[in-house]
Amino acid sequence: MKKTPHSTELTPEKLTGLSLEAPKEVAVGLPAVTSAMRHVFGAMDVGRGVKALLNLNQKDGFDCPSCAWPDPDDERSRIGEYCENGAKAVADEATTKRLTADFFSKHSIEELGTWTDYELGQQGRLAEPLFKPKGATHYQAISWDELFLKIGTHLKSLASPDDAVFYTSGRTSNEAAFLYQLFVREFGTNNFPDCSNMCHESSGVALNETLGIGKGSVKLDDFYKADLIIIAGQNPGTNHPRMLSALEKAKKNGAKILAINPLKETGLVAFSNPQTVGGLLGAKTALADQYLQVRINGDVPLFKALLKYLYKAEKTTGGVFDWSFIKEKTQGIEALLEDLEQHDFEQLIRDSGLQLKEVEEAAELIKSSQNIIGCWAMGLTQHKNAVDTIRELVNILLVKGSIGKPGAGTCPVRGHSNVQGDRTMGIWEAPPQAFLDKIQAQFGFDPPRKHGYNTVEAIKAMHEGKVGLFFAMGGNFLSATPDTSFTAQALRKCQLTAHVSTKLNRSHLVTGEEAFILPCLGRTDSDVQGDEPQFVSVENSMGVVHKSMGKLTPVSAHLLSEPDIVRRLAKATLGNTSKVNWDFLVQHYDHTREAIERTIPGFENYNQRVRQLGGFYLPNGPRQGEFKTVSQKAIFSINRYSPIMLSDTEYLMMTIRSHDQFNTTVYGLDDRYRGIFNERRVILMNQNDIQKAGLVAGERVDLCNYHGGVTRTAPNFVVVPYSLPERCVATYFPEANTLVPINSYADRSMTPTSKAVIIEIICKEKKN
Repeated sequence: MKKTPHSTELTPEKLTGLSLEAPKEVAVGLPAVTSAMRHVFGAMDVGRGVKALLNLNQKDGFDCPSCAWPDPDDERSRIGEYCENGAKAVADEATTKRLTADFFSKHSIEELGTWTDYELGQQGRLAEPLFKPKGATHYQAISWDELFLKIGTHLKSLASPDDAVFYTSGRTSNEAAFLYQLFVREFGTNNFPDCSNMCHESSGVALNETLGIGKGSVKLDDFYKADLIIIAGQNPGTNHPRMLSALEKAKKNGAKILAINPLKETGLVAFSNPQTVGGLLGAKTALADQYLQVRINGDVPLFKALLKYLYKAEKTTGGVFDWSFIKEKTQGIEALLEDLEQHDFEQLIRDSGLQLKEVEEAAELIKSSQNIIGCWAMGLTQHKNAVDTIRELVNILLVKGSIGKPGAGTCPVRGHSNVQGDRTMGIWEAPPQAFLDKIQAQFGFDPPRKHGYNTVEAIKAMHEGKVGLFFAMGGNFLSATPDTSFTAQALRKCQLTAHVSTKLNRSHLVTGEEAFILPCLGRTDSDVQGDEPQFVSVENSMGVVHKSMGKLTPVSAHLLSEPDIVRRLAKATLGNTSKVNWDFLVQHYDHTREAIERTIPGFENYNQRVRQLGGFYLPNGPRQGEFKTVSQKAIFSINRYSPIMLSDTEYLMMTIRSHDQFNTTVYGLDDRYRGIFNERRVILMNQNDIQKAGLVAGERVDLCNYHGGVTRTAPNFVVVPYSLPERCVATYFPEANTLVPINSYADRSMTPTSKAVIIEIICKEKKN
């Protein structure tokens, strides 16, 4: 079945002029500083820019709207506690460029769909609420009162609360997320797809099953006490640059680093610290002691091979496994060892795509280490066997006793800045019964008990016509989700779509019959309720809850805070039937935090503790060697894998970020560390594959996926030679998201398999 995409569904096919250089040998340094300053002072005047940077990630300032890497618990740099990506995120959000209804009167939705994601993002901050009536071709101005009346009326007209879907982005604060889930549950549904479903849901499932909590166990300080840090399926130089400072300090304290990634990423090779004179002048710290360029989907056989090597060494010499920890704190070791006996060591190595010597050297690093941290990101979570992959890494940590002690533990490195906090606040389509019981006890209504739609289920439900209204609290749903054309068709079947946003993005251009854009305050903006400035709170990757207080004057008087948007939406929808005093909760955010404290464990004395500079840690059992599983012990797991078999014309594709983007936000067209400039429609290929396919560097090709009998095409990509295993290729998202099938997702977590997509490469000349 051939699909013809609507012009607004996909990123435009136009090429912008590829330029290539050799990949960089060291990350950050002076080029990162120069890039950061260029973005910030190109988006706002010097005074506003300096004020923004001096408050970014400070204990009395605002949290970075980019990634969730933790701030230091102790001293922070007063002038530079941020990275290049954080500066770009602030420049993007705090820009003084404004988008009003006048802009949309000049540009139709159809025309805007022909613009690139970069061009859309460069237009400035959304400055007033917007409405697309049924049958209209343009957005137009609407008052806030009329907007909430229309959305509330539509919600009340639905046959069932389950006919609505409420999406959440990881940028949403704790306070806004708690209020949002409270409103939606009083409305009557658990339809809460969120960005966790698409990134770290596999981590949550795997860690809950094995350790009893769906979060990592380490603190930042543990990196400085580790013997070995395993970094698998993660590119910190681009996605979490401040992590490089922690890795540098860990190296200086004697830690080894084992990097596992199909691509050779500069940020895992060497780092020049821009906060030192030497780093600015080019001095560098080598990071990875060993770099394993594993085949895509080869992580489980690699981890099994490492475990098998360790087990053999334990049987031969002893002293490799931490038997005291295993006997006291775990269960299932016998079944694990029996399973390892069933696997052939050489076959596991072949399936990993590595050489025997490489695996043995990596195993020796693990064997000789006592305190091990396992880090990972979407390179592990977005596979069909993602949950099993993460559980196998946990097995390695458990045999070494590397959980629940200093310098050791699990570290899933989250993407967006409060994605972990949103889940803590109850943004979850499958909430625990204990949480719902607390909601009922505190607020006097019985929340729905039936599980709602996750992201994949929500897209399918919309596509089947089961959803009348889609509401997004932040994010860029269309560009973040898989199977772009399918998702676009699904959104267009809604009667109403609405997006709470700071900037224009592609999701605003694929609408239901009616559509709304609700412009909101950003993380950097001053938020005043009544006459008093407010702050919000967030939770970072390591379970620290801390305050974030915007300092900049908003670019428009027509922006509402996310808590106030929820308040007005709840009142317009529920009216006098609501059991919740919405005005009181939002009148001062302390009132919301008091409600959170009464509802969610770990938030005792919330208002007092969150005002402590640096915030506070939430309880974390595995950090103390306590496991809230059924047996109260950590669980060794038996994990399976099936090698992905390719025909002679097929390749295994993974989607990646460029250095000039964060999630779906594109800040520019350069991927500096990989040496790729002024182009995003590229496919990175092994040079041998290029030659075998009869292609040449710079050639234009189309990419196709045929999963489930559907032809999915991403046209007009440019071939770029790069260091990665044969038959493995890489492309940027969201440009290649259309190739990720809606029905291809991880077992148990339903995370789309964006890191393992079977494609064919069609030469455009041969095609014609």
